[in-house]
Order: sequence, then C-alpha cells, then structure tokens
Amino acid sequence: MKTTIITYGTPKDFNLWRTIYSHGWCSLLPFCVDKENHALIRILTLADSSLIHCQIKESNDSNITITLHSPSPLTIVQRSEAVRSIASCLRLTEDFSDFYSETRRHIKYRWIAKVKAGRMLRSPSVFEDIVKMICTTNCSWALTEIMVNNLVDTFGKPFDGSNNSFPSPETLAGSSEAFLRNKIKSGYRSPFLLEFAEKVASGKLVVECWRSSDLPTDTLFYELRSIKGVGAYSAGNILKLLGRYDYLGLDSWSRGKYYELYHQGRIVKDSTIERRYMQYGKWRGLFFWLEMTKHWYDQEFPF
Repeated sequence: MKTTIITYGTPKDFNLWRTIYSHGWCSLLPFCVDKENHALIRILTLADSSLIHCQIKESNDSNITITLHSPSPLTIVQRSEAVRSIASCLRLTEDFSDFYSETRRHIKYRWIAKVKAGRMLRSPSVFEDIVKMICTTNCSWALTEIMVNNLVDTFGKPFDGSNNSFPSPETLAGSSEAFLRNKIKSGYRSPFLLEFAEKVASGKLVVECWRSSDLPTDTLFYELRSIKGVGAYSAGNILKLLGRYDYLGLDSWSRGKYYELYHQGRIVKDSTIERRYMQYGKWRGLFFWLEMTKHWYDQEFPF
C-alpha cells in the first residue's frame, strides 16, 4: 500500500469538527469517524474507478492533513481529483462570509460564527447524497444506518477486507426491488432507489451538475421533487448539500426540537415555523438547522 500525505489550506472561518458533525452523514458509510485518532475516514472512488482510503485530520497550523492510501502510487491527476473531492465534501471552496455577517447581526446567533459552524458535510457525489436522503425518510436514524451500511457492504467495491466504496448507479440499478427489500431492508423505498439508480445510470437523469447549476432554487427544488421518493423534506435538505438554504427541510425530529424550543412541546403548523425564519432570507434553512442542533456544539463527539 502506497501513502501520500497532503497539507491543505483552509479558510479562516472553517472548523473541521464542526463540519464533520454538522449532521449525520459522518456516521454513514463509507464515511467513518475515528474518534481515537480524531480523524474522518472515507473510501473515495475516482473517475477511473480506482479506490483510495482517505484520512482527514486537523494539523497544528489550522490547515488539514489528508493522508491517502492506495494500492499503487497516485498519478498527479488522481491526487488532484482526490483533493478536489475532499474539498467539496468539506465545502472548503464555498464562501460563507455573507452568512457569518448575517449571523452577527442577531445576538442569539452570534455563537455560530464563533464556533465556525455552518458548513454541512456532503458526499463526493450528488447521487450518493440523494440515495442517503431517501434512506432517512419515515424511519429512525438506526434504520437509516442499517440501510446505508447494507448498500455499501452489498454493492460497494471492496478496498480491503473491511472497507467498501459507495455503490455506483450502475451497480445499484442492476439489482431488483425484491432484493433491496429483503437484503438492504429498504422497504417501500426500494422501487424509488431502483428507479433513481436506473435513470442516473442510463443518463436519463443528470444530477451531478446540480452543485453548479444556475437554476433558481425553486426550480431546482421541483427538479428534486420529480424524483420518486424525494418529498419536500428530502428536497429541502438535499438543497442544503447543494449550497442552497432557502428551504427548512422539516421532518418529525426537527419539528419536535422546534416545538420544545419555542412552544413548550406544543405542536404548531409548519407555516408558523416557516414564518419565524423568513427574516433570514436565503440563509433561513441554515439558521433553522443550526438552531435545532445547537446542543451538539457543546460536545466533542455529539453522536
């Protein structure tokens, strides 16, 4: 096994662990948190289908250290692609200065800039993010982990004896609804996952361009809603991973947190929640999510 070590400069408003624990993606394979060594682990699939084991850690000079393990020496092209992919996952090339300026205008949200929260960890591909988001719908987080882990263990390409990649659209499309129900435990989501993978694999649906799309956010929201299995909750949260924060992405968990925070547990209409955050404009979905998860930032490893 060959090892490549890279030091990558990060923005002044970036915090690696606040990004890793921005939401639950870090606990879904092929991401993994190595708590003992304070590292984020990821099996990365390159364009040439080769696999790389990536370890990301903080370095002493506020940068990050990326350690890449590969069966053979990496070419310059492979190395550059790996770094670009990791930077994209950590949202290192996105400008959050306007967001932090907005948080400083509101006393109750000034903590956000202080702890450098706001960047949300995402997968290397839009395809993976959408598959994982579908696996979060109408179920416990424990079941989400089971489904995603089963997908990776069953359809992922093995890097070594204990680490697999995320399955490609082509591999997942080659399955069947019955297999997904029985083996992956994906239940009613099975036909949705299969159809989505088939459309991406065939080129009928091109999703990777959405991260750089010029489409208005509302249009992109309805593009996402056109995917079977992607409802308002899923579309709103996928948009956050595309860099669009106009939608709250409400689900039972975040609603419950809001009820506790503002209404002593009393249920209110979604429109009531939405009105509270309208003043934050294009950042309202991020304000909402960070407020609902503020208690995470008091812990080194919140989950």
